[in-house]
Amino acid sequence: MNDQLKEILAKVQATLDEHIFPLETKYHSKPWDIVVPHLDKVREKVKAAGLWIPQIPTEYGGLGLSVAAFGEVSALLGSSPYGHYCFNCQAPDAGNMEILIEFGTENQKAQYLMPLLAGDIRSCFSMTEPDHPGSNPTIMGTIAIKDGEEYVINGHKWFTSAADGATFAIVMVVSDPHGTDPHRMASQIIVSTDNPGFNLIRNISVMGEKGSGWHSHAEIKYENCRVPTANILGSEGDGFAIAQKRLGPGRIHHCMRWIGICERAFDMMCKRAVSREISPGKTLADKQTIQHWIAESRAEIHAARLMVKDAAHKIDTIGASKARIEISMIKFYCANVMQSVLDRAIQVHGALGISDDTILATWFRLERSARIYDGADEVHKSSTAKQILKNYR
Repeated sequence: MNDQLKEILAKVQATLDEHIFPLETKYHSKPWDIVVPHLDKVREKVKAAGLWIPQIPTEYGGLGLSVAAFGEVSALLGSSPYGHYCFNCQAPDAGNMEILIEFGTENQKAQYLMPLLAGDIRSCFSMTEPDHPGSNPTIMGTIAIKDGEEYVINGHKWFTSAADGATFAIVMVVSDPHGTDPHRMASQIIVSTDNPGFNLIRNISVMGEKGSGWHSHAEIKYENCRVPTANILGSEGDGFAIAQKRLGPGRIHHCMRWIGICERAFDMMCKRAVSREISPGKTLADKQTIQHWIAESRAEIHAARLMVKDAAHKIDTIGASKARIEISMIKFYCANVMQSVLDRAIQVHGALGISDDTILATWFRLERSARIYDGADEVHKSSTAKQILKNYR
């Protein structure tokens, strides 16, 4: 961690303390459209401070941080549900920026990437389907048939995160339904959300919360959705490879965000333990059970952070394809650490913990999905074991 990164982290923390955390008290359980105007004011402050899009190369207006360095920033921003949005490095926009930079044409960059980098628009990534396994992107039912200079897309997607209010979607489709190579059958195509064939059916209610805007997960139907062939990312059949390119660094970002959640929950748990009186002169912190929870949480968070930093370093130095074991391990390990830490923090807070007077209940509802999206725990565990066992066969 060099002096430049330390300075960036100090500025990020100051922005959180001064401008972002105070908004949580007022707005963390309010609809997104009420919150956004206040967050947009913070975004302008982030731009003015030179902290905008920290994960993006400098030639595109970002800070040009490595995967490992951005992981440190992500851990701080993860301590608030609003952190990443205020710095314009939230999923799925961050991933869409990265693949447009690497695979987009000059016209695609001008029309979609540049306004996305500026924060003038939002985007979404449309891959998961209700009728097919989300953990296997080689099995999909959404088909794109070429008709002259257009693709005609038909299919059913859901959990298209942040579709509500997005300007465009990057859609994973089967472009070669009769192909024999499952890893070359899919393509990724840009679809404007004002296309008459793009139909947002609903924002799916998740754990009792029907989100809106960026905090939403939409069900989409593509019905004779006509899109220019020029909207394809890369070449036809590159969809699976582009998805894999996106997911490695994306899992670092997710895991460090979860560590940020853990650190905030841990801090709240410790403060509650020493302040909550249970009998004259005695607090929760005097109870051995609470002490064990604090010790276990601290050790688990520390281990998770070091695991993610190791994976990030390997992605930066040898590439994501050679760090598959490390990437899978952090995905299932960190998701479970976060769930354990949040559960203990809620238990220490008692009735307050399950209320919406703190951020804990919100995180508990929203982040249960961490063990499912970007590959379920069980898939990553099997993948890790298979890779390890190759060396023993």
